[in-house]
Amino acid sequence: MTGPAAARALRVVLADDAKLIRDAITAILRDRGVEVVAQVGDAVSLRAAVATTQPDAAIIDIRMPPTHRMEGLEAAISIRRDHPGVGVLVLSQHLESHYLSTLLGGNARGVGYLLKERVAGAAHFVAAVRSIAHGGCALDPAVVALMMGNRRQDLDSLSDREREVLALMAEGHSNRSICDLLFLTPKTIESHVRSIFTRLELPPETDGHRRVLAVLAYLRTRR
Repeated sequence: MTGPAAARALRVVLADDAKLIRDAITAILRDRGVEVVAQVGDAVSLRAAVATTQPDAAIIDIRMPPTHRMEGLEAAISIRRDHPGVGVLVLSQHLESHYLSTLLGGNARGVGYLLKERVAGAAHFVAAVRSIAHGGCALDPAVVALMMGNRRQDLDSLSDREREVLALMAEGHSNRSICDLLFLTPKTIESHVRSIFTRLELPPETDGHRRVLAVLAYLRTRR
């Protein structure tokens, strides 16, 4: 992103039914230069806040009033549809398969799904928010595994290490980042990535985000 939008602070709307959680996340974001333009506790207020403020991203819990079931996820889908320029990060302690493919839609640009208890610290969380706001993607490996579901047989040809690399690719990590996380050489990671794309019949891509899209496209075509 360039120009005035790049110079101003990132602007987000935060939706969680627990005020303590909202306050804690707001403090983390503000300490790192992210402006929280609205805090809300229900899906109706979330939709209104997004329409009014037009933020760069919305951070949304799944279960909110009145039924504490799918209100947040349904709101996330409607925001993706009605405000395509707004990144959507689902942040929840619940892993839900319902509506998951609808949330991801035709592509994974500007969308994420992270599990609260598995976020690796404040810096990782804020990096995910920034990535999604700029059109990136952040998916917890458990979400990718859930999407694969009955398609596990399609991955039988992958080694354990290749599955590990694939999960990190789906989180949006670059080859360099995967090297650091797995303590492997760039040449080894490049070999694993080439093997993954070959075995899954996906064209190799050098860009981390495009690789995420390719993985998701593969999963969608095999529902």
